[in-house]
Amino acid sequence: MNVGTIQIKFRQRLNKLASNDYDNIECWQIVEAYNKAQLEWCRRQLHGNNMYKEGDEMSKRRIDDLQLLLSTQTLLGNTFTDFFQSTNWPTNYLEYKRVSTEATDKCCEDPRSMTVYLAEESNIDLYMRDPLKRPDFSWGETYCTLTQDTIKIFKRDFNIINPTLVYYRKPVNIEIIGCVDPYTEAVSLVDVNPEFKDDIVEVIIDEAVAIVAGDIDAVNQAIRGSQSAEKNN
Repeated sequence: MNVGTIQIKFRQRLNKLASNDYDNIECWQIVEAYNKAQLEWCRRQLHGNNMYKEGDEMSKRRIDDLQLLLSTQTLLGNTFTDFFQSTNWPTNYLEYKRVSTEATDKCCEDPRSMTVYLAEESNIDLYMRDPLKRPDFSWGETYCTLTQDTIKIFKRDFNIINPTLVYYRKPVNIEIIGCVDPYTEAVSLVDVNPEFKDDIVEVIIDEAVAIVAGDIDAVNQAIRGSQSAEKNN
């Protein structure tokens, strides 16, 4: 679906398709509402805050809807005594999925795959002292934490090799050619169409309509858009 179709559907849902009254919707309002709605939709599906209580990869539909956003980035960084700390954080990061890494030690120079668990920063000292939880090359297990847009992968007597981050990225924001962003005063030079498949775009349009309808006190349209968006998730 292209942004021209989105504008038509948007105004139709608001009953403003051929209106000349004070409630005319400008293009930047459509762009802002749509981009806000798609980000909220992504967060709700990932967390499972929807009518089916289905979060990240809890059903075929969630897997199918969200697979577009899964991205992989090789982690660069510095090695310290007890951990590797990344220095390159993805600018389009939305939510953590997993960290993968390989490791070597002085007796095994061939990299082996490690299982990396996400741990709480508050429990790191306890984990490092616990022989059943601390990083272990023989068992092929370690853990990582997220702090200040960096990833720490912890180690003991082995080296971290080829770490990668798998994460959900933010969806690409739509743009309408010639539309002026009131926040930055930048003019969109090209149309940027939504990247989701059409059935998801329809749901996001309903949610975006509910946002704008709430802004202009169009109660019926706000209720209808919100209910339709959630019912079709």
